[in-house]
Amino acid sequence: MAGVIEVSRERFEELVAEALDTIPPELTRVMNNVVVVVVDDPPEPDLLGLYTGIPLTERGDWYAGVLPDRIEIYRNSILSICKSESDVVHEVRITVVHEVGHHFGIDDDRLHELGW
Repeated sequence: MAGVIEVSRERFEELVAEALDTIPPELTRVMNNVVVVVVDDPPEPDLLGLYTGIPLTERGDWYAGVLPDRIEIYRNSILSICKSESDVVHEVRITVVHEVGHHFGIDDDRLHELGW
């Protein structure tokens, strides 16, 4: 793909980890049973990230023995909209925070109102 910035998978995973590190500790302490992974390509075009699971706000006493929630960050989709590594850093952070917001039960409309 001409014009797409090159960022190695290893570097991209570091950027995702750095974005997770920007989430305040009081929030990360209550994140529960969730995994964040980098995936090269999304299941549908133009998707930068995806949260799949049961948000914290919907879990009750019945919640036990379930597979972890999953946050996928789509490397190639993000790289395709960026012109520089600083753009990648910015888009990764926005995407990570947005998907973590879903883990906390915040819907897309509210996340967009908040700038994520």
